[in-house]
Amino acid sequence: MTTTFVWGAIAVYVVIALFIAYLSRKGKQNNMESFFLGDRKLGGIVSALSYSATTYSAFMLVGLAGLTYNGGVGALGFELIYLMGVSLVAFFGPRFWVVGKKYGYVTPSEMLGDRYNNKNVAITVAITNCLFLIPYSAVQLSGVGYLLQGVTNNAIPYSTGVLIATILALIFTYIAGIRSVAWTDSLQSLFMIISSTLIVIVLINGLGGFTGFFEKIETSQPELLTVPGNGYFSFLTFLGLTIPWFFFSISNPQVSQRLFMPASLKSLKTMLMGFLVFGFIYTIVAVVWGFSASILFPGLDNPDLATPLVLSSDLVPPLLGVIVMVGIMAAAISTIDSILLTLSSLFAKDVYGNVKKGTTDQMQLRVGKIVIPMIAILAYLFAEMELNLIAVLSVASSAGLIVVVPAIFGTFFWKRGTAAGVLSSVIIAGLVVIILEFFQLKPLGLASGLWGISISTILFIGVSLTTRAPEEKANEFLSYVNQALKKAK
Repeated sequence: MTTTFVWGAIAVYVVIALFIAYLSRKGKQNNMESFFLGDRKLGGIVSALSYSATTYSAFMLVGLAGLTYNGGVGALGFELIYLMGVSLVAFFGPRFWVVGKKYGYVTPSEMLGDRYNNKNVAITVAITNCLFLIPYSAVQLSGVGYLLQGVTNNAIPYSTGVLIATILALIFTYIAGIRSVAWTDSLQSLFMIISSTLIVIVLINGLGGFTGFFEKIETSQPELLTVPGNGYFSFLTFLGLTIPWFFFSISNPQVSQRLFMPASLKSLKTMLMGFLVFGFIYTIVAVVWGFSASILFPGLDNPDLATPLVLSSDLVPPLLGVIVMVGIMAAAISTIDSILLTLSSLFAKDVYGNVKKGTTDQMQLRVGKIVIPMIAILAYLFAEMELNLIAVLSVASSAGLIVVVPAIFGTFFWKRGTAAGVLSSVIIAGLVVIILEFFQLKPLGLASGLWGISISTILFIGVSLTTRAPEEKANEFLSYVNQALKKAK
């Protein structure tokens, strides 16, 4: 795969994506709801494709393949547990949607602040999300950097790939907000699912068919087909990776914010079902790529180069390889711009809007747009540090976000939850996760995410039981949710 060929493919992608993004500019994006939520009018198919592209990006198609290369079949179990966790959307999705429609919530943290009747809850959750999501956005930038570096044999340096991804994410974000992101996401999802499936077929055939494929692995690296195999996926390591990922669909605001966007509950259900189908296919694709790389390129120092090396191998036709390369790059960029939009909306609505009194919706939107490039620069600087495996760093970010999960459960299922319970659980558990991740500590052999969810749950329940709950707001909120869901049936 020549460098000129790669640059040409990137240029074609940019032109097509820009054209689609500009076509998405319907109406004026002059308020928070329009710019960040698409006026809550996204259809089911577009929502499903966009949700898939946002979730399955560099983590999935570069990171999960690298994790499979590094630890074997345990990576498949890890990702399937994540898919099981998406079932949480069946319970929380309709609830997010009905209250978002009723109260006009733009962000999940705004919803929590209103439900617990305390603006400090919204501010604290928003800041916590920002702290842990910036490293996750950097993961996507790293994915593009490793991808272009690998497929061109270092002709396009890692830093150049990171810079390209940052600039494109900013452009797509500004064109039409979430509308341009959703429509370019839809193109990327269809593009990726077809081309990546073709590569799986090509790889398996080229490596001796289905039976021959696994015989080669069993002969050369049999430990990859067992758990814990080479020792990477010990039980505690597996648990530490999977628990934060199980709650990903409600703990990560760039994902849960999308539960406010569908035009109807029917569109929301279509989004969920479509995502599950896409997710299962992407999982098989990434795992096969990882196994293929273990056969073709044993002994890699950096497992995250597994995918780019497979795409540039002799088994994959150059045209197909470059198509998939562009698809992965596009999917990573879709996640970055989604995170940029979410973080800027969190800052503008929940931090700026609550700290500075009397702000209008238009003022918040202006602040949100100003903050977008600042967040992008922070993510770029973080990506330049080239930290750890992409998949592991992704889970570390989710480990910090998981501290909000008890408060989210309490929002819909426990009237007794209080603002003090939320604040103590998010702040203290969040600090514990930061300390454990910074010093790479695992007390009792448990990963930071396990400590985070355990401490936040204990604090949320314990402090809530000793403080006063906002009974009037809780009764009004939960009564409306129950009535709205009954009518929907």
